[in-house]
Amino acid sequence: MSTVTLNEREYQRLLGQALPVVIQTEDEYARMLAAVRELMDKGENQLSEEEGRLVELLAVLVEEYEDRVHPLPKGEPRKMLASLLEEKGMKPRDLWSVLPKSRVSEILSGKRAISKAQAKKLSEFFHVPADLFL
Repeated sequence: MSTVTLNEREYQRLLGQALPVVIQTEDEYARMLAAVRELMDKGENQLSEEEGRLVELLAVLVEEYEDRVHPLPKGEPRKMLASLLEEKGMKPRDLWSVLPKSRVSEILSGKRAISKAQAKKLSEFFHVPADLFL
């Protein structure tokens, strides 16, 4: 395991520009998102160690705010799955690499519930919390 040392001056400079805070307002939220976008526009492989760490910090702050202020609605698991498919422009067959074909059909039709193991697989596939499917 290698350890990377941060350039403290550079990191302090970046922090001074971004001014990360626990987000309380929509304006602060917009400012943090803009800072993340600006860094990500450079390309993930082009970020310095300091910029990468700043993006991680800002992402934590943004995610916490979104979870607190704009939580995902709790819905019926099969409807949540259908909604995610629609949102991402996907078809049920796109899930066949994650779940058996027949299982996808049974879940979406409401004939079968989503198991904990299936919820974990769907969570990893969609990059969302598993409890959306439980």
